Amino acid sequence: MRFGMGDRRLMASVLHSAPRYASNEGVRDTLIAALGDMVLDSREDHGEIAIGVKREAIEDALRLLRDEHDYQQLMEIAGVDFPARAERFEVVYMLLSLTRNHRIRVMVHAAEDTPVPTVTTLWPNAGWLEREVFDMYGVLFAGNTDLRRILTDYGFEGHPFRKDFPLTGYNEVRYSEEEKRVVYEPVELPQDFRSFDFMSPWEGADYILPGDEKAAAAPATPPVVEAKTTDSPAQTGSSAKTDAKAAEPVAPAAPSGTVAGQGQGDPVQVKTGIDEPGAPEPTEDRPGRPARADGTKDTGGATQTEKPGGRA
Repeated sequence: MRFGMGDRRLMASVLHSAPRYASNEGVRDTLIAALGDMVLDSREDHGEIAIGVKREAIEDALRLLRDEHDYQQLMEIAGVDFPARAERFEVVYMLLSLTRNHRIRVMVHAAEDTPVPTVTTLWPNAGWLEREVFDMYGVLFAGNTDLRRILTDYGFEGHPFRKDFPLTGYNEVRYSEEEKRVVYEPVELPQDFRSFDFMSPWEGADYILPGDEKAAAAPATPPVVEAKTTDSPAQTGSSAKTDAKAAEPVAPAAPSGTVAGQGQGDPVQVKTGIDEPGAPEPTEDRPGRPARADGTKDTGGATQTEKPGGRA
């Protein structure tokens, strides 16, 4: 639309630049009633609805949400590790309804030896997402025909996102130019492990630092009893002549009696008898340059603007 000076139409006010999501009011109760005995628990936090369902019923639950409640897209499958639980893993399915502009989360619990039914029968992209959860956490997905590692390398042992995964390993991986392949070999540290002590610079260390063993035995510096002052002008490095020169004003006295340059007033205008410089003479009135004595052609034609007719 075009808006001119005389256009009196008002534009709609935008309260927030982010897309507006549908309200959660009544959605949780409707979905729980539809899922029935497949639901284990549910909650609403951070503006999203989370529903926990039985592990063996996850495929049926997601199919019902997709076909009958318009949650068409599977956006993500994430894993969470709670080592203290009997079923330590939680698999989270994040669904999006395009027609309702609404999101929900569906969760199941699993252990290391309890496979979760695959949902590749509902969404093809679930194959890659399930492989990632398997690679990072070790969760098995029954029915996934291509359950291979997707982020770690071939022959990798363990699952990096588990809370009990060691931070340092015994093998390292590198590409061997001699064998033209990735090889595994024992870790070799090029330097000894160093422990850094980041002590507070204000509080200092609670132990004697190396090299400070003699600091405690050194005598303490006596406190200053009386501050030293200068007794004569000679001790300051100046003289009476220097003090008199420093007292001279930097400009004539202003009409108000103040001295300019000392933080008060402006200096008095003084006539010096020298004319102020004017504007330079116009270059059009200057005579042309004489011809060069050595026969070199002048370059004036190259700087002339072209006249009508193609001649300078």
